[in-house]
Amino acid sequence: MASAWRRLTTTAITTLAHILNPNKPQPQPHSSLSSLLTSTNFSTSFLVTKTPKKYKKKKGKKDSPRTNPVQHDSQRLSHLEAILQRDAAFRFLTRTKEYLYKQPDHVLRLDDAGKLHRELGFPRGRKVLRSIQRHPLLLETYRHDDGKMWFGFTDFMESLLQEEKEIMNAMEEDRVTVIRKLLMMSSTKRIPLSKLYHKRLLFGIPEDFRDRVAKYPNYFKVTVEEDGKRVLELVNWDPLLAVSALEREFMVDEDRVKKAFKFPLKHGKSLDLEEDDMRKVNLLNTLPLVSPYSNGSKFELWTLEAEKYRVGVLHEFLSLTLEKRASIHHIVEFKEELCLTKHTYQMLLKQPRTFYLAGTEMNWVVFLKDAYGEDGVLINKDPQVFFNEKLYRYAQMLEMEPRSDIVGK
Repeated sequence: MASAWRRLTTTAITTLAHILNPNKPQPQPHSSLSSLLTSTNFSTSFLVTKTPKKYKKKKGKKDSPRTNPVQHDSQRLSHLEAILQRDAAFRFLTRTKEYLYKQPDHVLRLDDAGKLHRELGFPRGRKVLRSIQRHPLLLETYRHDDGKMWFGFTDFMESLLQEEKEIMNAMEEDRVTVIRKLLMMSSTKRIPLSKLYHKRLLFGIPEDFRDRVAKYPNYFKVTVEEDGKRVLELVNWDPLLAVSALEREFMVDEDRVKKAFKFPLKHGKSLDLEEDDMRKVNLLNTLPLVSPYSNGSKFELWTLEAEKYRVGVLHEFLSLTLEKRASIHHIVEFKEELCLTKHTYQMLLKQPRTFYLAGTEMNWVVFLKDAYGEDGVLINKDPQVFFNEKLYRYAQMLEMEPRSDIVGK
């Protein structure tokens, strides 16, 4: 640093001598001031070249369909939104139960389980053992003869699975009716067996139903397509089954069914009618509804009748599910069979009297509102729903409680 100041002093003296005697030739300076300041001997590390983080403007999170809730805070039904939170809490148990049940002896090596985060439903990058240990009454780990750690169902869980199997057997005729109605709603009266199998939990269909359909040759026929796909076909149309839940309800409470949907007259405001008169006109536009057991493919895509059909077929589809609700993934699976469009989300939002959409814009679930009480409890529960709720209660326990306490919950 001292040498730098000496060069600066020499430059200053030379410049002053030139001013006093301009005729005298001026010697070339050793280096210019600018080169001095930029020399490697002059540090600029003390200069602030970036805005400190605390002074930077905080950018708001970008809107994303993955995170944006469907409903505004003022319109959210917390008791229905809470059901999705419950599903997320028991995702590991639900998926692991299905996956393990299909394994030999209902066991799986722990090392292999750690690679199956999608199949077993635990967070990616987390240890599967942590999820297993949350349900000690239902799942257990042990060291096998090969020296490896394995996990499987507890004896108590095996007894619960046997109880569930008995429920499945007792409800077989009801599940057959559900499948028949689904086939009758299908535009081609046929559905790939793989679709029904993948979404079987939605309707309470047993895991081995593909074998059970052979017991009902008067109702079903299995055909194999050229690509090897097995398809379930309807054998006989039953007019007694071609009655929707809305039509049955209409016989009991006509006024409520009339208010279930709303298809307002386009450009109705331009008629300048009184409120009561406008309501009557809209009702005439709404009724009659179109049966979900109609042939949906015959309607022109964007006509009023086509939209009535699509709304009706989704209502009937939901009424056939165990919990009167379905996710976007369930509905998309049957999009072709039910003649739905890519605008199903917007269509459902236009019918808030009957449908409630929970979750986010990308991952939503649609509920039949009338199927739930104000406390979020399903009004009419299937025996399988009672079993699932009991399983969830056991899943939250760390040790067995007196049986009287369990029954009372």
